[in-house]
Amino acid sequence: MLSTNARTRQLNSTCASSVDMELFLHYSLIPSLLIILVLSFLQLREHRRQRDDTSHLLGNHFGIIVPLDFVGNFSNRWSYGIAFGATANKVMFLFAEGYQPLHFPQWAQAFVLLIGGFEVGLAHFPFFACLSSQFRLVSAILGFSYSLIWFVVTLLHVVECPHGQFLGRFEAIVFYWPSLLCLAFLLGRFLHMLVKSLRVHLGWELQAEATPFLEVHQAEHVKQLLRKGPLQEKKKSWFQTRIYEWDPCFQFPSRMIGTTVLAFICLYLFIVIEFCMFMDVRDELDVLEGKLESYVISTNETGALIPFILQVKELISVTKGVWVVTILPASLTCVSYLFHILACYRMHMKRLWSGEKHFLPERFRCPSPSESVAAIARYSGWQIAYILWGYLVIHVLQSLCALVVTYSLVLPVIHSQGLEMLQGLGIGTLTITIVVGLMILQVWIAATFFLQPRMSTADKQKPLALHNRLFISCILGSWLIARLDRTIMQKGYEGADMGFGAWVGMLYMDHYHTNPVLVSFCHLLMAGHRERRLQQAVTCWCLHQSAEPRVSPRSRTRWLLLQTLINNPTIVVFRKSREGPRSRELSQISLMSSES
Repeated sequence: MLSTNARTRQLNSTCASSVDMELFLHYSLIPSLLIILVLSFLQLREHRRQRDDTSHLLGNHFGIIVPLDFVGNFSNRWSYGIAFGATANKVMFLFAEGYQPLHFPQWAQAFVLLIGGFEVGLAHFPFFACLSSQFRLVSAILGFSYSLIWFVVTLLHVVECPHGQFLGRFEAIVFYWPSLLCLAFLLGRFLHMLVKSLRVHLGWELQAEATPFLEVHQAEHVKQLLRKGPLQEKKKSWFQTRIYEWDPCFQFPSRMIGTTVLAFICLYLFIVIEFCMFMDVRDELDVLEGKLESYVISTNETGALIPFILQVKELISVTKGVWVVTILPASLTCVSYLFHILACYRMHMKRLWSGEKHFLPERFRCPSPSESVAAIARYSGWQIAYILWGYLVIHVLQSLCALVVTYSLVLPVIHSQGLEMLQGLGIGTLTITIVVGLMILQVWIAATFFLQPRMSTADKQKPLALHNRLFISCILGSWLIARLDRTIMQKGYEGADMGFGAWVGMLYMDHYHTNPVLVSFCHLLMAGHRERRLQQAVTCWCLHQSAEPRVSPRSRTRWLLLQTLINNPTIVVFRKSREGPRSRELSQISLMSSES
């Protein structure tokens, strides 16, 4: 009889969903382009060039849509992060080179993947464009509709064929629940934007102010720098003391939040894919183990290869168990690295703000502007690639360590060889202790009898105190390969680590564009400039108002007429005569002026 997993695989091998996700991705470009055109039409161009062509017919419309400011954006950080998470499935397919919309020769695979990445980015572009658009009502309606389409189609695909051929039961749910969760969050976010925009449109609520040039946390950081006297330290909790301490004067940009969320989901999907591959390998090993068992039975355990076959069977069994057990510690190690990278980002940025660059290799202390700009675009990809490949390397390394521990401690106890194991363990521990003691003694002798004395009393150690531990360097390099904030290359070859180069370039880019002191200085300059322009405008308005007549226009006209006739009495005779005392008085005044 077939097992439950085998029956599930056989059942889903014939499952035909009415929704082809790859085909839907192609067709989703149509509403995506329509949304981009609508938002671009609403977006006004700031600098309109005057040219003698038909561009003047467009007016100021069809401006460039900026989906996300990768440098200085601190608003809607989690919304952008969740939008990145909605693209995780397609990003993983691109990473595994499994998504290829076109079929080309092998030499053109790089261009095919580039086209596929462009298509995936264009299909998910409306999420970011609708979140960043200043036309909140229209963008909320478009974003909600587009997110609803993706959510319904993905949910329909999961419901129709929930099982699969790799994990068996609920395979589609395991793969697609992060995307469904992200799409559900975006639906709630766009619905909140829609309700708030309607309240503003109906006059029930005031329009929210635009994003300020100087963020609150940046202003607080500058205030903290200018504050006199020592800061009053508050009592810290256990979590703040041992794990992480929040800083109200610092915020991570949207790029870091989005990259972290995307890295988490991609790491989860990578672990699931690795487990699927392990199940296939396990099935093959089960077949091999069955053949070996058949051979042992056929020879009545009297063949010459029986001891070797039993050892191979034991190795297969131990390897399968060790690989499954080490999934959890390897994944937790990479998850801790993601949080640690955020902490290192904050620490490195604060060091750069204070003018300290000695923690960086000498080659990276003054990167070129072009490298820093390119690093902004490269960082997210390098971070995800490092964390995924790092997980695989760490998993293999931990599995090897677990194999050593199993064969050294566990199997001897199972095979009733505990005393021999303890004896070997004691001899090994004694050997390692003697080696370490000799190394420490060697260093002490070298420091006592061969090195020069300290040059000053402030020196902590004597000059030329070198320690080279090749084995430790290899272990730490393999263990820390998933971290992008430090290079595993030796001194002089740091430039070969392109991921670390992207990290440093990103740090400098953020340092130059989001430095609180620099941003505060520019804010003061802009505020002063606006104040001077306002004063000039008020002055001109007052002068304009003071030049206005304070009497009626008719009286002002008569006064000007009288002044003109007094200064030019000869034109009185050309005036039309009017009967009345006022006309006679004007004539007399004019004649008297002419006689005088």
